[in-house]
Amino acid sequence: MSLSYWEYKTWLSNIDFTIVGSGIVGLSCAFQLRNKFPKAKILILERGILPNGASTKNAGFACFGSLSEILDDLNSHSEEEVLQLVKKRYDGLQLLRQHLGDQTIDYIQNGGYELFTKEDKALYEECLSKREQINKLLKPIFKDDVFDLSANYFHFNTIQPQYVINQFEGQIDTGKMMDALLKKVQSSGIRILNNCTVEALNDDNSSVHIKTNRFTFSTNKIVIATNGFASQLGIKGVKPARAQVLITHPIDNLQIKGTFHLEKGYYYFRNIDNRILFGGGRNLDFKAEETTDLAQTELIQQKLEDLLSQIILPNTRFEIDHRWSGIMGVGDQKQSIIKQLSQNVFCGVRQGGMGVAIGSLVGAELADLL
Repeated sequence: MSLSYWEYKTWLSNIDFTIVGSGIVGLSCAFQLRNKFPKAKILILERGILPNGASTKNAGFACFGSLSEILDDLNSHSEEEVLQLVKKRYDGLQLLRQHLGDQTIDYIQNGGYELFTKEDKALYEECLSKREQINKLLKPIFKDDVFDLSANYFHFNTIQPQYVINQFEGQIDTGKMMDALLKKVQSSGIRILNNCTVEALNDDNSSVHIKTNRFTFSTNKIVIATNGFASQLGIKGVKPARAQVLITHPIDNLQIKGTFHLEKGYYYFRNIDNRILFGGGRNLDFKAEETTDLAQTELIQQKLEDLLSQIILPNTRFEIDHRWSGIMGVGDQKQSIIKQLSQNVFCGVRQGGMGVAIGSLVGAELADLL
């Protein structure tokens, strides 16, 4: 792509900070950098027309982990590590709400619900038996019991007789959140260039030379905030994980309200605009879903429809309005990777499906690191 003198001079010269990725982490980092360095020239590069990972494609859960997810994390993390994970998610949500305002992002705290199928009896009984232990573990953060029990008052089908309720869980409008973040960043004089994919970068210790699919240029420092696409830039310890989602047409007199988790969080659904948004199913074929392809598969989409008709809306007619996919960044550990990779290259990746919760905090920590 041939650029003019004016284009280079205005958009691509004397760049202090370049951020790769205009998702929650990248935008939050940019905004914090602007606060720290009011006169800095900050540029964001985005591979898509819109943020092309999970930030505009997630389910809008303001959550920090269901009871079964936390118990599962304790199998591979210490109690202190799990406590810090939950605290970081909780603190990140408070930071997001503080930055944008509850009304702006349509934050509603309808509570979170974990359901257990009839086949999940062992998991259900384990969660019931360890609920008080986990409440005790989390009390330093929330100052109250997080998880309680309730009867099946939404009348879901073929599930265990009680839900586990999380009173602190909420939901947001993902589109409104990202629109507000984009406006906040752009109004502070930070430029975003879309349809621009970083193909290679080289740090010569004085600056970083960046090659994109459109042009090449140099920057003083670069931040990689591409999460699910991070491995394409050579970052180890993070791999893509596709999340497939569908949403129904509006349903008359829909009574379901809240955020809902099923099968250790591998399935999740919520109400939005009198519809049910339902996603998950990568546990049906982990290897196939370890991809950056934003397509959908018949295996998972059919399973989502089956669960909708058999468990969630057993006595309600519904039609599917829209389907999509997002790309998360996951790894063997749940902690995000926030570190300096070389003299002038930094990264904040591996949000583990909790980008809404921790993205703002990871962005702030990245800015502090710089």
